[in-house]
Amino acid sequence: MAAPAQALSVAEQLVQLQAARKLALSTPAYYERIVKGVLPIIGPSAPIELRRWGAEFLAESLATPVLSIQEKESLTLAVLGTLQALLEGGDDDSIVLKASIAAAASSYPVIVRWIVNNSYHTESWEQMTAIKSRILRIWDNAPPPVKLSCIKFAQRVVLAQTASNGQEARAPGLDVSLDKIPASITFLDPRRMEAEATGLLDRMLGVLQDNSSDALLVDATLNCLSILIRTRPSTSNRIINCILNFNPLKLANSPMTPKIKVLVKSMEKTTRMLLIHILKRDPSYQPGGPNYQNSGRIQQYIQRLERSRIEIFDEAGRKRVLADQTAAQYGDAKRQKTEAPVAAPVTIPPLPPGPHTYAALYTVTSNPGLQSFDATQIPAPLASRVVVKALASIDQRVLDFTIAGIQNRLKTFQPLSATAAAVAAAAQPGAINAATAPLGVDEDDDDYEPNFNAAEDTEQILNKLDSAPPEVSPELGEGNAALGLGPFTLPPPPLIDPELATKLAQPASSRLFGPLSSLKEEGARKPRAGINRLAASSYDRESWLAVLARLSTRSTGGIQDVKAENAGSGPLALNEIIREMLFNYILEDWRRRIEVAVAWLSEEWYNDQLTKRSGSWGPLHYERCALRLVDGFINYITPQDKVLTRFLAEIPELNRDLLGRMKLLCGDPTTVNLTLTSMLYLVMMRPPAREIALDTVAEIWKEFEDARPLAAKYLVKWRPGFIESQTAGAAT
Repeated sequence: MAAPAQALSVAEQLVQLQAARKLALSTPAYYERIVKGVLPIIGPSAPIELRRWGAEFLAESLATPVLSIQEKESLTLAVLGTLQALLEGGDDDSIVLKASIAAAASSYPVIVRWIVNNSYHTESWEQMTAIKSRILRIWDNAPPPVKLSCIKFAQRVVLAQTASNGQEARAPGLDVSLDKIPASITFLDPRRMEAEATGLLDRMLGVLQDNSSDALLVDATLNCLSILIRTRPSTSNRIINCILNFNPLKLANSPMTPKIKVLVKSMEKTTRMLLIHILKRDPSYQPGGPNYQNSGRIQQYIQRLERSRIEIFDEAGRKRVLADQTAAQYGDAKRQKTEAPVAAPVTIPPLPPGPHTYAALYTVTSNPGLQSFDATQIPAPLASRVVVKALASIDQRVLDFTIAGIQNRLKTFQPLSATAAAVAAAAQPGAINAATAPLGVDEDDDDYEPNFNAAEDTEQILNKLDSAPPEVSPELGEGNAALGLGPFTLPPPPLIDPELATKLAQPASSRLFGPLSSLKEEGARKPRAGINRLAASSYDRESWLAVLARLSTRSTGGIQDVKAENAGSGPLALNEIIREMLFNYILEDWRRRIEVAVAWLSEEWYNDQLTKRSGSWGPLHYERCALRLVDGFINYITPQDKVLTRFLAEIPELNRDLLGRMKLLCGDPTTVNLTLTSMLYLVMMRPPAREIALDTVAEIWKEFEDARPLAAKYLVKWRPGFIESQTAGAAT
């Protein structure tokens, strides 16, 4: 195909190449043949028009979703040399560089997958490494279109070189991650690759950390971060914190030109849409997820962005609101002439002489139906809403006149005591039919005899009321009279189903961790009050964490009457969920939260002691939780992490398994000194653990030659004769 093409002009070659491209698009089976056929034509020595077309065609071919992963591997291996030549040919044409880098971004995960399955083929990895080095060198000084492709390439590298959560397995080419790279491939060192991915991620986030005003770079970076947050848990917290510290409205402080307005709106909308997408689509940020505690911060950030955007851009909205407020203040001018005049305020007559109830004092209506209405039957929330709406709609003149009338009543008001009200009710005669007894005497009473005795005074009536027997309802009868005065108790609540309790445990525990995002940490360390202190003596982060630790430990171990057959049901499931969330919370920032870890393990140890003392069936959790915490952060220990010594010194109990984990640090020569110094501190300051710590130092001396000089120094002092016996035994 190359020989006859040289006799044609560039325009004629482009026509033929375009026809070949259309054939590949209509029939994907021809992709490989066409791509391999055009490679000699689009090399670095070809005219610029052919190189531009070739680079764009390669990017399109490697990114097409119609090819299987095996076809893409074959195609990628064929074009790697051409891509390397296009990038290293010294050509600064932005179109060629942009398309070539886009093709390299599509080919990077394919090459990593190929190397994992064919580790003997080192040539392809060397070519891909050269391409990657070239792209990273030209990233900073490249024009904006090329920078966008570099960002996409960096995203693909981070995806391929970090651990996955398995949510992208259905996307061909993206299912390559660090956990799929075997340790047998020496030139794919997982630690080095992960460190490189971390550096590239920091380089991507530098645009947000510097509050860049380049909307193209900001939008491209934000669009590439979505899949990293969703599929790479190790990067999500760093990315979210960086986004929440980014201010897309920074340019709004400068003079607002149409260009700046477009840039600010673009960055603000991209940032807001990314965070909304995370809250809706990412299960880890929904109730019950490991990152649910960050959802509140994200919601606050989104609301703050919306308020700032409205304040900056919605000038018309503000003017409309101002006009509505002015119209509400001065009334509607078009309706002022047709409105009916306000009725004169009602008359509030003064109270007649004598004592009165408070209900009579504040009654301003003459409607008997309203006067007899019992307002206490309305629920308090509904009553408050009704009162607020009524006060907001009442005429101010009527309200002022009513208040003045009540104040006038208060000047002559005499309250009626409860005793006097009861006396008046008891002394009031029964109702008499006025039609048949106009003189106050019922004609149906034939035995009526006038009573000329003196009326009883108030004191006599009160004595009768005090000495009268209690009234009994006729339905109860004489035998059940005592039942009418018995205490009233509510029936016990129904027993909750264990499956339902387990299902509700997850959202309940998530709500328990919700306040941690709003509580502030104490600046200076406070003296601790010991194990018997009140868990929530103050509403701060430390007190709330103490409450969570005790909720996860105190409901088992004989403190509650929990039977063995209920193991794994509601309460225990809730405990384990809280333990899991505490574990994740500590490991998110274990260096700063080592005090939380010590407090939690202290509660677990205390619970285990109560379990042993009561002789109940409950399991022991301290050793399991302590070993899991150590396994979680031991791989991230550095020589400067003195918190390891503090952790070992403050946890309530040490054993051989726990100290045996420290031997793993001696595999790295940089952390040998930290490990042995921690063991020496335990030997000197924790006598109960001295022998276990010395046994650990002795095992380190036996297993690690790099640690022998320092370990021998400690053993000579604290275990004399050990080294001589080991040396003599080895010689024998």
